[in-house]
Amino acid sequence: MYNVINLPYSYHSLEPIIDEKTVNIHYNKHHKKYMENLNKLISYKMPLEEIPKRINEFPIMNRGEILYNAGGILNHNLYWQSLNEKSAAPSGKLLNKINETYGNLSNFKNEFIKKAQNLVGSGYTFLVTDHNSNLSIINMPNQETPLSYNLIPLFTIDLWEHAYYLKYQNNKNKYLENIWHKVNFNIASRTYNELF
Repeated sequence: MYNVINLPYSYHSLEPIIDEKTVNIHYNKHHKKYMENLNKLISYKMPLEEIPKRINEFPIMNRGEILYNAGGILNHNLYWQSLNEKSAAPSGKLLNKINETYGNLSNFKNEFIKKAQNLVGSGYTFLVTDHNSNLSIINMPNQETPLSYNLIPLFTIDLWEHAYYLKYQNNKNKYLENIWHKVNFNIASRTYNELF
């Protein structure tokens, strides 16, 4: 059986940037629904992170639904870990690589927001690395995951409307600006530093 991560903070911890009601609904309704759906589709056969890479091992008629729901769990797991009550900047090798790639943290933030603003429809903006330690900021539609493209997701912001609509309505740009007060790069830094 697959599980979602435990929310790493209380529902109100992201206030006033993301309201308690949004976090509660997002985590308990949207995120957990992907888990419930995936557990109905398959019994435990492989680690969750392996599903996008080995999707061809499943019956062809179920692959789309399996990939969608597995992505829904993986992407949300990373999203919750990419936020925290107290913001945490990149550190170590990841910080060095961000500075090398984007010039400085401010440029990186601006590039990330610009990329997110260009996402059409629902999805996520990710900071990813390839297996040669190169960083990229990419958009993924719906519940696609970078793992399907042999990329390692380090950090993400959820751009589905349910992530921000109760507080920001259609003002996605304000959400993107404000959420940087709650970003958490601790997991991203640890992952990158362990890989390279």
